[in-house]
Amino acid sequence: MTTAAKPLRQSVNLPARVARRVRALALTTKTSTSRVIADLVESGLDARDQEKKRFLECADRLARSKDPEEQAQLKEELARLTFGD
Repeated sequence: MTTAAKPLRQSVNLPARVARRVRALALTTKTSTSRVIADLVESGLDARDQEKKRFLECADRLARSKDPEEQAQLKEELARLTFGD
């Protein structure tokens, strides 16, 4: 874990297919399933933070842009980030 705080015990329910994948990943990396789950959650949270940062940067660029072509491109980008492909 990246924080120095005491680990918190948390119970989670995983679909069987996901649990099998987590166990397989733990075996291949020779770590515990708890460690794999913690790493995956942390990666997911980091990805969310990056996605939010990208969205805000794009929105800021749109607000500052004077070029209609760039504005259209940025609007499309924001739509993709908001609603997916």
